[in-house]
Amino acid sequence: MNRRPDNSGWDIEHLRRAIKAAGVALWSWNVDTDDLEMDHQGYELWNVADDVALTFESCPQRYIPPTANGWWRTSSTRATVGRYEIDFRILVDDDVRWISARRHGSDEGIANRCMNGVFLDVTGRKQAEESHELLAGEMSHLGYRSLAEFETQTAQQAA
Repeated sequence: MNRRPDNSGWDIEHLRRAIKAAGVALWSWNVDTDDLEMDHQGYELWNVADDVALTFESCPQRYIPPTANGWWRTSSTRATVGRYEIDFRILVDDDVRWISARRHGSDEGIANRCMNGVFLDVTGRKQAEESHELLAGEMSHLGYRSLAEFETQTAQQAA
């Protein structure tokens, strides 16, 4: 018995609501003209007015090093085979945002010389990862110091 739901009633509005709920920003990049277009959520994510003309190469001015020279290299991203995602940081006013860009490489799925993909705001996840790494480093340091103190005390007691 087939237990899959009949999704034939899904329409563009279902898709739009799901995309908005997930915080997904859609983008389209013309590989010949370098023009970059995004949906409303994309412009909000990057804090850019909807009527601003963007190019693929103009976006790195918002990057925070070391990601400034990272994923946004058109030749390397187009050469990537299969699906991929790359995380990078941008500066929006005084706030740092972590963005995940996802798409297919090697021009898979290209239509009318345009590549399509999504941006996701992964700031919360990245902040949690950074906090975890910081805590792990502090715990390691405390463990090292405790071991060193123990060894010092043991050596003094033995003497």
